[in-house]
Amino acid sequence: MRENPVFSIITVTHDNLPGLQKTDHSLKLQSFRDFEWIVIDCGSADGTESFLTYSNASLITRESCSKYDAMNFGLARATGDYVLFLDAGNKLAFANTLARLHNFIRSARKIPGFIYGDFFEDSAYKTARPHEQLRLGMFTRHAAMVYKRGALNGLSFDARYKITADYDFTARLLRHAKQVEYYPLPLCALEKAQQNSWRGFSEQLLIRRRLKLAGPTKNAAIFLLQAAIWAGGKIMPALHGRSKPSASKQPRFAQN
Repeated sequence: MRENPVFSIITVTHDNLPGLQKTDHSLKLQSFRDFEWIVIDCGSADGTESFLTYSNASLITRESCSKYDAMNFGLARATGDYVLFLDAGNKLAFANTLARLHNFIRSARKIPGFIYGDFFEDSAYKTARPHEQLRLGMFTRHAAMVYKRGALNGLSFDARYKITADYDFTARLLRHAKQVEYYPLPLCALEKAQQNSWRGFSEQLLIRRRLKLAGPTKNAAIFLLQAAIWAGGKIMPALHGRSKPSASKQPRFAQN
């Protein structure tokens, strides 16, 4: 028998009980049950701890912690073959998402070290860009990324970055990832994130410089391009989505 689960799902929360309940409901619906749910609660005072008493979550409590410090706590506790990060309020895309993902992993010719897929955001279908375009920014949402735990080799989030430590984390992983796979379906359903995009773009600029992902001129050009795309999305948000693919066009592994 297996000693460890296939998936470790890590959720960070702080005073977001309604969001945590949505995430919990999403996980309870999963047809594939070989996973652990690790919740890091950064000092909530809204009944989060009492609610989790009646769930299958492994709870880590801290009086206070930053988002990325909390993710590191979760990584240290994880025992699954693959790790997913699903913040409170976010959900897996379908009730059989983990079953499809497990089928996808088993059907791969080589064991994937990193998997990324599409996602829903405010019910709009969003398609991942190729991971080779990493220097242009995150090619999909962090919740639509799946990391093989054994391939992390002690990698952790750099909490100096307040918004884009996940970008830095993923960029460093891709430097040595041996097998990267694109999962051509949505992995998660997210609420529209509210964040300081300018600070995020600035942090990404610093990360590209530190990791030498782009030269100075190209790095500055990418920053300006990101800002222009963000501004365009504010004006014409419909240009940033696409319709859900029909079932007949879904890969064979996804129809199980």
